Amino acid sequence: MNISINLKKEYMTIPSHHKLFDTIYIGGGTPSMLDTNQLRKLFELFKDMNPIEYTIEVNPESYSHEKGLLFKEYGVNRISLGVQSFDQGILNYIGRKHQTSDVFYAVNDLKKLGIDNISIDLIFSIPGQTIKTIEHDLTTLKQLDVNHVSYYALILEEKTVFYHQYQQGLFVQNDSDLEADMYLYVMQKLSELGFEQYEISNFCKNKLYSRHNSLYWSLEPYLAIGAGAHGFDGKIRYHNHRNLIDYYQTFTKEIIHCEEETLLSDALIFGLRKIKGVNINELNDRFKVDIIEKYSELKKFFDLHLIEIDNGYLRLTKEGILLGNQIFEVFI
Repeated sequence: MNISINLKKEYMTIPSHHKLFDTIYIGGGTPSMLDTNQLRKLFELFKDMNPIEYTIEVNPESYSHEKGLLFKEYGVNRISLGVQSFDQGILNYIGRKHQTSDVFYAVNDLKKLGIDNISIDLIFSIPGQTIKTIEHDLTTLKQLDVNHVSYYALILEEKTVFYHQYQQGLFVQNDSDLEADMYLYVMQKLSELGFEQYEISNFCKNKLYSRHNSLYWSLEPYLAIGAGAHGFDGKIRYHNHRNLIDYYQTFTKEIIHCEEETLLSDALIFGLRKIKGVNINELNDRFKVDIIEKYSELKKFFDLHLIEIDNGYLRLTKEGILLGNQIFEVFI
């Protein structure tokens, strides 16, 4: 079974006039685990595209100088580094294999190569974490001097180690008050470090927003190839087989034609993740609705000062960001 050949076959099914991308994002799974020969085959697919933003996800322990040189050669200009925590006990608990020294090596080597648009992924509300460990993570982050941070709250997802532990009663989630305290601390400290929060979990310096992720939050189309990949053309969502044998036989597992009601719901849920919010007049015109009238339950959130309209944008307030999931349920 040659997955690289099948990936190329799927890529070749994309019409040439659709192969003009502002962004390329290689991720989901751990692409940096590929060796340099495998990475070269992958990069060869996109060698003539020259996107504005070209990102690859990297785990610190799988980075090497040789891979960095390859990134540079093929025009990769943004790295998303899966750090999760700088506390070794927490890393051991969540099954991550790297050490803090691996992170510093990767960041410093990438900068020497001229790739300085680096994002660090961190997680809070992992069982065993405290405000003190979050403080340590942020102190270490400051030393790295990167320009983007994605800081996520731990979420229980099916088919994960944590979910399996939860089913066995071996996983105890942090209570909501502690999680809220951690999130407020993260927002405050990152602001003090010069980061702008532009999405619920994303912070940057120098306006270096993630162009690619912004497509998801703005309900813009994006193409996807590869096992387990998810794509969206503006009205249709699709995803490929995750199982490699199934993917080798036929790429796509499911195609979902989205109703207008679903697209409106998605536009609001994803759009309200952005700190700026959503342009309410544009959505009203696009979907031929009055959002405030259609979702009358929003009134109580206005009254509680959890949402507001500012310069034509419906957005979460600072208090509302903490209770975003409750607000999003209005649109489901």
